Amino acid sequence: MQYKLLNGVQTFAPNSREDLINFALKGNKILIALSADKILHANEATRNIINRNVGYPDGIGAVIALKQKGLKNAIKIPGCELWLDIIGTLYKKKTFYLVGGEEEIITTVIKKLKLEYPGINIINYRNGYIKTEREQLNLIEDIRLKKPDVVFVAMGSPKQELLMEAMQSKHKALYQGLGGSFDVYTGKVKRAPKWWIDHQLEGPYRLMKQPYKIKRYIKAMPFWWNLLIRKY
Repeated sequence: MQYKLLNGVQTFAPNSREDLINFALKGNKILIALSADKILHANEATRNIINRNVGYPDGIGAVIALKQKGLKNAIKIPGCELWLDIIGTLYKKKTFYLVGGEEEIITTVIKKLKLEYPGINIINYRNGYIKTEREQLNLIEDIRLKKPDVVFVAMGSPKQELLMEAMQSKHKALYQGLGGSFDVYTGKVKRAPKWWIDHQLEGPYRLMKQPYKIKRYIKAMPFWWNLLIRKY
C-alpha cells in the first residue's frame, strides 16, 4: 500500500476501506486516524508513534494533501465508520476486545453491537478510565491471555496509541484507536447529517454546533494554507 510523508507523518493512501482492513489484518497492524490537526501539530514523539504503525486519512485535509503528492486514488476513511466496517466484515469469524469510554457508554456499545451483529464474539471489554499502572498491566495481561483477533481502544491520542503498542508487545492483533467513536455510536455525540458528510463539510457543521471549539479550528488553519501553497 502506498503512502506519503505529510509534515514527516507517514500517511497511507488505501484505495478502499476493504484494502485497508485486509492490509491491517494481515500484518496485525495498529490503525491510527490522521486529521489535519494531527498532521500539522505532529512532534517527534507523535510522529514516531504514527510512523511505527499505519496512519490513514480520516479527514479530507489529509486526502487533499495525498492527492497533491500524486496519490490520486486516496479516499477519506472516517475512523468512526471504519471500526464498524471491520466488525461487519469479520464478526462471524473473529474475536473482539473493546476498551474505552465511560462505564455506561461501553456497556451500551456492547449491547448495541450484540443486537446489530448477532453472534459477535466479544471476549471482554472495560471502560477507558485506567487510573493506575496496575490496572493497565492487568488489562494487558488479560489481552495476552484471551488473545482477541481485533482490539478497539477509544481514549484519545496519544494515550490510546501508547496503550495499543503496549498491548501489541504482548499480543499481536489488529488494533484501532477510536477516540470518541463510542460516543458517536451510542448517540451521545451526533454526527453531521449525510448531506454535510457527503459534501466534505462535516468540520464546518461541527463548528456550527460546537462554536466553543473554534480555537481548535483556528490552530489548524496553517494546514489549509500549506495545502493552498502546495507546501506538503
